[in-house]
Amino acid sequence: METLYSLQQVSFSYGGLQVLSEVSFDIGKGELVGVIGPNGAGKTTLLRLLAGYLVPQRGSVEFLGKDLHGYDKRSLARMVATLPQGIATVFPYVVEEFILMGRYPHVDRRFGYGREGEEVVRDVMESLGIEHLRGRLMSMLSEGERQKVYLAQCIAQSPKVLLLDEPVSHLDIKHQMQTLELLAALNKDGLTIAMILHDLNLASEFCSRILLLSRGRIFSDGDPANTLTYQGLEEAYGTVVVVRENPLSGKPFVLPVSKKYLGQ
Repeated sequence: METLYSLQQVSFSYGGLQVLSEVSFDIGKGELVGVIGPNGAGKTTLLRLLAGYLVPQRGSVEFLGKDLHGYDKRSLARMVATLPQGIATVFPYVVEEFILMGRYPHVDRRFGYGREGEEVVRDVMESLGIEHLRGRLMSMLSEGERQKVYLAQCIAQSPKVLLLDEPVSHLDIKHQMQTLELLAALNKDGLTIAMILHDLNLASEFCSRILLLSRGRIFSDGDPANTLTYQGLEEAYGTVVVVRENPLSGKPFVLPVSKKYLGQ
C-alpha cells in the first residue's frame, strides 16, 4: 500500500497547553480512517496538521514522501480537500457557485471554469441529492443543507485525500447514512478519507481503521473490533460503556451506560 501521509513524533501546543504529544502514524492510499476520542483529545488539531493549516512544533508531517509544507498551496489543493468545522459563508453565494469554487485549483486562469466545471458541479449535486438547492443562497440554507453543500465543494475539488471534521454532525439519521454511504463509495473508488466522528457506531460501521486519541496521544489504532473495546473506551473516555456486536454487520456497537444503572 502506497503511503500518503507519514507523521513522526508530532507535538503541538497552543500557548502553554500541550494538545498533541509525540504522535506517529501513517495513512495509506485508499484507507478510510475514523478519528475518535473525547473532547480536548486533539482530533481537530491533528486534522489541521494533516491539512497543512498548522505546522508541527516538533516532529514532521510528510505527504507523498515530501514535507507537507514544501508544497505550494495550489498544488496541495489539487490533492487534499478539507472540510473543517464552523465554516462561515460571508458573501451571498448561490449554492452552485459555491460548489464550483472547489474547482479553482484545477482551473486554467485564462479560460475560467468552463463546461467541465459545470458538469462536475451537476454530478456532485446529484450524487449528494441536493439538486433542489440549485439557485438558493447559502445564507438561506439550514445547517444540515449547508453541511452537504460544503462537502459537495470538497468532492468537486477532485482530491486524492479528503479530510473531514464532523461531516455529519448537523444531519438527521437518514442524511447521515446517505452521506456516509456516498463517502464509502468514493473510498471504494480509491479516494482516501480521514474523518473525525463523535458517533462511535457510525465510525464502527463505515471506517476500516479507527484512530483513538486520548490526552493528546494515540490510545489505540486498528480496525473497529480491536479499537472499540469496552476496556479501551472506558479508559479513554472516562465513562462506562457496553460493547456488543451489531447483528447485521458484525461490527462493534457501543452503548453508553447512565450512572443510575451502576451499582445495581
